[in-house]
Amino acid sequence: MKKTVEEHAERFSEKAAEYDDSKSDAYHACASLVIDHAAPDADDVVLDLGAGTGAIALALAEDAERVLARDISEGMMEEGRRKATERGLDDVEFAYGEFRDPRLDPGQRVDVVTSNFALHHLADDEKREAIGVMAETGARRIVLGDVAFFEEPDPDAPFYTPDVDDPATVGTLVEAFTAEGFAVTAVERVHDQVAVIVAERIRELPA
Repeated sequence: MKKTVEEHAERFSEKAAEYDDSKSDAYHACASLVIDHAAPDADDVVLDLGAGTGAIALALAEDAERVLARDISEGMMEEGRRKATERGLDDVEFAYGEFRDPRLDPGQRVDVVTSNFALHHLADDEKREAIGVMAETGARRIVLGDVAFFEEPDPDAPFYTPDVDDPATVGTLVEAFTAEGFAVTAVERVHDQVAVIVAERIRELPA
C-alpha cells in the first residue's frame, strides 16, 4: 500500500461530498456490473468492502436481507448513511472496516461479498490476503470491480494515480480467487484497465 490506511481515509473524507459526481463513466459501468452479478437472494447477507458512499450497498439493499457496508472513511460513510435515510433503507449498516479486517461480529453470516474501485489501493500481496479474508467469510460468491490490467497500461493515459494506487493484473486477481477455492465464472472487460471479476465457491471451508 503506497499510502497508510489513515492517509487514504483522510483523502476520501475530504472529497466525500462531491465524490459521487466526480466518477468516470467506467466507474459507473463497473458499479452497474457488480450490482448485476452480485444478484443476492432475498435472505442473503451482503458484505460490501470499500463501500464508499454506498453505490453498491444501497442498490443491493433493495434485494438482500441485509448489507454490511464497510469503509475506512467516516466522511464517505456519513454520505452513505444520509442517502440510506433519504431512501428509507434500514437494512444497510455503514461501519468501519478494512479489507483485511472487516470487523464483523463473531459468527456473522455472509453470503455475497462485493467491492468496487477500492482493492487497487493495496499491494498485490495485500490483495491476496484481502481475498483470503473475503473467502473466510464463507460467502458463496465474490464480485470485484476494480482497476486491473488486461494489458500493459498506456503510460501517457493511466487510469489510476501511480503515487496512490497499485493495480494488479487481471491474472493476479484470478489466481488469488482460485487459490481460495473459487472458480472465476466471469471476467468483464469494462476498459483496458478496468475489470469486473465474478468468483463462485467450489471448495468448502474446512470444518
